[in-house]
Amino acid sequence: MIGVVYLGNNPKTQERLKYIPGQLVRMTNAYKEAAQICTPHVSNEHFLVFYERSVRNEDITAITYLRKKSRNVYIVLVTDAMTEEERGIYIKCGINDTIHQEASVTELNKKIQFISDRENVLFSEKAPIHGILKFKIPIWKRLFDIVFSTLAIILLSPIFILTAIAIKLESKGPVLFKSKRVGTNYKIFDFLKFRSMYVDAEHQLKELSKDHNQYTESSHPDEPKTTITAPLGDQAEMAMMDQGMESEMMISDEEIMLVGDDFVVAESDFNKQKAEEINNAFIKIEDDPRVTKVGKFIRKFSIDELPQLFNILKGDMSIVGNRPLPLYEAEKLTADSSIDRFMAPAGLTGLWQVEERGRGGTMSAEERKQLDIIYGQTYNFLLDIKIILRTFKAFIQKGNV
Repeated sequence: MIGVVYLGNNPKTQERLKYIPGQLVRMTNAYKEAAQICTPHVSNEHFLVFYERSVRNEDITAITYLRKKSRNVYIVLVTDAMTEEERGIYIKCGINDTIHQEASVTELNKKIQFISDRENVLFSEKAPIHGILKFKIPIWKRLFDIVFSTLAIILLSPIFILTAIAIKLESKGPVLFKSKRVGTNYKIFDFLKFRSMYVDAEHQLKELSKDHNQYTESSHPDEPKTTITAPLGDQAEMAMMDQGMESEMMISDEEIMLVGDDFVVAESDFNKQKAEEINNAFIKIEDDPRVTKVGKFIRKFSIDELPQLFNILKGDMSIVGNRPLPLYEAEKLTADSSIDRFMAPAGLTGLWQVEERGRGGTMSAEERKQLDIIYGQTYNFLLDIKIILRTFKAFIQKGNV
């Protein structure tokens, strides 16, 4: 079990840490004493240190000393907002992570649990002494990817050639489609697919996703979706004056109004829209009119995915893993509850893909996210083989998507 230490003198933070369930937190305001506490022993081999930010020079001295004397610590800086320059200075002297100084007991507990669950990875001999939490693909998995992708490219080369010819004959544009995707550790790379849509099809995505997104969730289908529609710019300012609003946030007995550079909106409506965006982070269009005839065929048999074998050979992704997401989807999955899906291999096929196809092509966004997290926490060689075998069985999709 990982030990937890608080180094600082903020009574509010100390009070919150006292209420962490099932966790004894040692507290001190002296960095040399903290270093002594973090000496490995039978109960705790590794330690998580919450360091309360204070005067910069004093902080640098304390963190540097703690890092020098105790190599088995993971340091989380408790702080308010920081500039990029300040962040760089603190990272350089040895912090691993940050958490807001007003973080709740629940948020503090989540941070402790998140680090504790990854103790073996973070404190392995090959892990860096300090730095951002990252996932490193196991050697067995990388070797399997190289061998599998190389053989697949050689054996499937006739299909590559025939597909390229068919795409060029039907519509103008490149054979391959490149899009920026977010994979393991939030790494962005060029994701390859055979082009299955007409050129400039992405420009239609936003409009189509409003009415045809398979993953859109709504407890009231007939209820109109929440959108922020209000006077903009100078009109917004005039509207505020007409209503007697003189500050950027007005609190009344009935409602809180939020005012931005280009909108005026009730807080309840704003929160509702943000919740809808997060719940519907994944986008997949049913009966997509942007798809070509060749595109429908190669999608049905998953031929459009074959160029990703080159992504695998390059090391951008793996054979089995969580699907790399487009930027507009990944940016909605940065909360603590979603980070686990990016702390795992990104892959060509995965757990949710075979589960979805087994159900006939329908799955909610939340179900998909949870399956990604489950895979990230439990993946192993046998599970990967099972997923590959199930992928072959489900090769011909049952749905139209």
